[in-house]
Amino acid sequence: MCQPTSRNSAVIPTCRDYSKWLNRFAWLTCVATLLLICSGGMVTSKNLGLAVPDWPTTFGYNMFLFPISKWVGGILFEHTHRLMGSLVGFLTIILAVWLWLREDRRWVRSLGVIAVVGVILQGILGGLRVTMMKDQIGIFHACVAQAFLGLLVFIALITMKFWRSLANCTHAVEGGAPATPGLDYPMRTPGSQELAPPSLTRLAPIKALAIAITMAIYVQLALGATMRHQHRDLAILDFPTANGAWIPDTSAAALAKINAWRDARALSDVSAFQIWLQMVHRFLALIIAIALIAFCARVWREMRDFAVLKRLSFVWVVLIFGQIALGAWVIWSNKAADVATAHVALGAVMLSFGVSISAICSRISQMETNRALPPSAPKPIPA
Repeated sequence: MCQPTSRNSAVIPTCRDYSKWLNRFAWLTCVATLLLICSGGMVTSKNLGLAVPDWPTTFGYNMFLFPISKWVGGILFEHTHRLMGSLVGFLTIILAVWLWLREDRRWVRSLGVIAVVGVILQGILGGLRVTMMKDQIGIFHACVAQAFLGLLVFIALITMKFWRSLANCTHAVEGGAPATPGLDYPMRTPGSQELAPPSLTRLAPIKALAIAITMAIYVQLALGATMRHQHRDLAILDFPTANGAWIPDTSAAALAKINAWRDARALSDVSAFQIWLQMVHRFLALIIAIALIAFCARVWREMRDFAVLKRLSFVWVVLIFGQIALGAWVIWSNKAADVATAHVALGAVMLSFGVSISAICSRISQMETNRALPPSAPKPIPA
C-alpha cells in the first residue's frame, strides 16, 4: 500500500508493497530474452537452423552434456541458442514462482503463469522447426518470441515502484512538489485545491495512438520474420529505390528481366509476392515513423507535466530512425548477418518501448478517470 510521509510540510507517497529484487530479476529476464532473440536472429540470418538436426537432443547427446569441443561452426550458434532458450525458461519459471509468492495482485501472478506457458510453447515451436523443417513454424516461433518479450517487459514495468505510485498514490504535495514519479503536478488531497490535470479527452487519443503504433511495430516484426524465414536472397537489392524505381514493376516481362539479371549473378529468382512483401515492409516503416513523430509531438505539447512519457516518446523516435538506418544497411550489405541481427534486436527494443508507453498511458488514463469520479462514486480496485 502507498503510505504518505511528511517532510518539510510536504506529503510524499512511498510504496511499501514493492520488491526491489523481484523487479530487478524481472528486468534481468527481459535482457536475457532480448539476447535470446538476437541469438535466434543470428541463427536465421546465417541459415543455421538445421546445423543441429535433432531435438531435444544434440547429435544424440543430452543438450546440457554436449561436449564443448564439438561447439564449432554453425553448431556453435544453434546449440548456444538452445542453451540460452533453456536459461530463459529457467529464469521465467523462477520469476513466475517469485510473483506467486510475493505479489498480492492476482492478475500479476496470472501473468507469470502465462509467461511460463509462453516459454514452453517457444521451446516446442523451436523443436518442431527442426524436426518438421517448416518455415511457417519458424515465422510463428519468431512472432511468439516478440510477444513473449513484450509480456516480460510489461511484468517488469508493473512490478516497479513507479507503477504502484502512478496507479495508487494520489496524495497532494504542497508547494508544487511532485507527488508521483514522472508527474510534475500536485495530486489531490482532502481540502486542497487541485491543479488541472490533462483532460481525458486529450489522454484518450494519445493512448490510442500509442497502442496503434505498438501493434503496427508488431506487424512489422512479423513481416520481417516472414522475409527472413524464406531463406532466400533479398528480393530488392537497392534502397531507397526498388529495382531502380520508386514503385517496382512486377509485370511478367519485368520479372523475367529481373530474374535473368539475378541468374547471371547466381542469385535466387524472385516473385511479385516477394518484392511486394518487402515493399509493404518499407511502406509500413514509413507510416510508423510518421506516427511516432506525431505521437512525440503531441505528448510534448499536451502532456508536458508527464516527464517520463516525454523522455520515452523522444527515445522512441530516435529508435525508429536508427531502425530505418539499419534496414537500409541490411540491403546495402546484402543482408550481412550481424547487421540483420542488429535490425531484429532494435525492432524488439522498439516493441518493448511501445508496450511500456502504452501501459503507462493506460494507467494515467485510468488514474485520471478515477480522479474525475465524484467522491461518492465507488472507486475501482487499484492494480
